[in-house]
Amino acid sequence: MFVAAIDRVDKFTRPIHFIARYYKGTDIVPGTATLFFVNEEGFAITCRHVAQQILHANSIYENFLRFNAALKKFHNDPGLQHQRSLLEGRYKINAESVIRIMFNFIQCVSSYKSLSISLHPTQDLAIIQFKDFDQMLYRGHATFLKDSSAIKPGKYLCRLGYPFPEFTNYQYNKVRNDIEWKNEGRQNSPSFPIDGIVTRRIADGNEITGIEMSTPGLKGQSGGPLFDTHGLIYGMQSSTRHLHLGFDQINREVTSDGQRKRVSNYPFLNVGQCVHVDIIKQFLKDKGVQFFEDNP
Repeated sequence: MFVAAIDRVDKFTRPIHFIARYYKGTDIVPGTATLFFVNEEGFAITCRHVAQQILHANSIYENFLRFNAALKKFHNDPGLQHQRSLLEGRYKINAESVIRIMFNFIQCVSSYKSLSISLHPTQDLAIIQFKDFDQMLYRGHATFLKDSSAIKPGKYLCRLGYPFPEFTNYQYNKVRNDIEWKNEGRQNSPSFPIDGIVTRRIADGNEITGIEMSTPGLKGQSGGPLFDTHGLIYGMQSSTRHLHLGFDQINREVTSDGQRKRVSNYPFLNVGQCVHVDIIKQFLKDKGVQFFEDNP
């Protein structure tokens, strides 16, 4: 059903790889997100919450470096632990704090000089512009649905993204006490499509801003395109909503593997939430970014 459409959309949809390190430990936590290009001038869109990670990556690490520099002054102080606690409060660092985020754009463009990021003021949407690059590594661009009246409950659509961080080209550098990318290891992650039907349109006041899908958006698919069998873009995967079904089972006796057990279950329906195509197009217009549209 979506074979040709996935092949078309895959050419301009790309993963963003993230690696993160937390304050208490040296373990590296990999993650992924998705973006897709809207023209051949290096403009792409993704989620606002994804773009914010990119924007804040440097400030998070700089805050940790300032904390570390302040802590070193008390290295031989018998009150080191007390000073550490005070500094953790000052720099807002705790065991759950991320102290380092690094990102890598995969097969987007080569040798770009800088990035420009524009965040939508209210919606989970952002524009990324790769500036002064040598070569495009993607092919083609998104074509958006022109007439959004076709987006109705029951419409069968698909999303594409990169939910599984299977890349391994990173390591912890003991000498530098830092995480880093390396040339060895797997450098890509597989794309993954997921289909579903439109269940509801999501409104913000009197404006339709989102599309709810019957299946969840997977982690890492944030920023990926929502499209039909022609490859026309209807929206962008943003988040997953968890709807309580009310079929709760509390302390119920069941038989499992021949044994009686007491279990409780609170089921939820996980549905996808996508940014509506009209919101995307209007934001691109507001920022003077060229895009393309068509009808099936």
